[in-house]
Amino acid sequence: MARKAHTIRRSNLPDRKFGNILLRKFINKVMLKGKRTVAEQVVYAALEQASKKLNKTPLEIFQGAIDNVSPMVQLRSRRIGGANYQIPTEVSSDRKVVLAMQWIIAAARMRKGMPMAAKLAVELVDAFNNTGGAVRKKDETHKMAEANRAFAHFARF
Repeated sequence: MARKAHTIRRSNLPDRKFGNILLRKFINKVMLKGKRTVAEQVVYAALEQASKKLNKTPLEIFQGAIDNVSPMVQLRSRRIGGANYQIPTEVSSDRKVVLAMQWIIAAARMRKGMPMAAKLAVELVDAFNNTGGAVRKKDETHKMAEANRAFAHFARF
């Protein structure tokens, strides 16, 4: 039986303010219920607040945060002989960015008592400085992968 054909990947348009494709993807991930304008306002306000705190350009902060949170390895669950093993595998470059964005947004949403723009700004600053919830998530993933390195040989099936 033949496998399904590969789908054609559509390219995203750049965002309105900075002309960055990666930032547009980030805005799309922040967006809830199809409200892109609201998501854009939140992300741009967060980047503005973060750039005032760090005295760097918003795109430098965004790129630095993504680079610091991007994982090198991830765990994939695999069933072998009636047991489930967490197998560490390398992460593709596209998936690294996607995971970093998801972790930054999730860590920002976990914070309480502030508007979303402020929460996102704090999380971006923390990620840029290699601290915060998203970086902790990356470190936990790397520790789990290191602990399960004994099962790495199962990945070569």
